[in-house]
Amino acid sequence: MSYTRTDNGSETIVQFEGTLDAVTAPEFRTLVDELVAENRQNITLELSSLRLIDSSGVGVIVSLFKRVRANGGQVRIVGLRDQPRAIFRLLRLDRVFPT
Repeated sequence: MSYTRTDNGSETIVQFEGTLDAVTAPEFRTLVDELVAENRQNITLELSSLRLIDSSGVGVIVSLFKRVRANGGQVRIVGLRDQPRAIFRLLRLDRVFPT
């Protein structure tokens, strides 16, 4: 997995590429901790280049959502395709996250 973080005023866009699984989730968790510590309020996860996600990856995204929302912010997910989209639909997370 690789990601690119772009801060634009109060909005942060994180673009992912590759897989978000048990091996790569700890790296993403570090980014989540940074975003929460910086009190970033509007976060968009751009997932169009994410090929695979497992329960570890979903767990980190849900953690980000809960922590940012507790601080009055919002997490959006855009670009879901293929396997990640199927997982989000299966877990009904497509109803939770604004797109």
